[in-house]
Amino acid sequence: MTVQISKKAGILALQAHADFLDTGSGSAYFVYYSDTKPESTEIAANPANALCTLSLPEPCIKQVLVDGIELYPTDTALAAKAGTAIWARLYNGDDEPYADFTIGMSGTDIVLNSADIALGSHQKLDSIILKPY
Repeated sequence: MTVQISKKAGILALQAHADFLDTGSGSAYFVYYSDTKPESTEIAANPANALCTLSLPEPCIKQVLVDGIELYPTDTALAAKAGTAIWARLYNGDDEPYADFTIGMSGTDIVLNSADIALGSHQKLDSIILKPY
């Protein structure tokens, strides 16, 4: 059975999610990884496969849209390792996992111009929109 919630309830839930991301002494951040995406955020990511870390400002929510929420762009980060970005994990300011995202050039959760990350390259997410469905 699929439960459908109203758009308004979904957006309010996403605003609460943004509050969760802002929890902690640090800011929320994405990490790009080069290995297979775990089946759950309960499975620890392998730090040896981390390519770069992209921090969000605090608060991370930029605006509420009619169909979701927009987060501020990440800071520009330097890739600490070369590799192909396969997936990303978003952590809150307490380093707790929030969600995992697929990465690619189309048809994925995070769309990049190239998933091939060069060592020392600049990485940034300019547009981040979360939708309740």
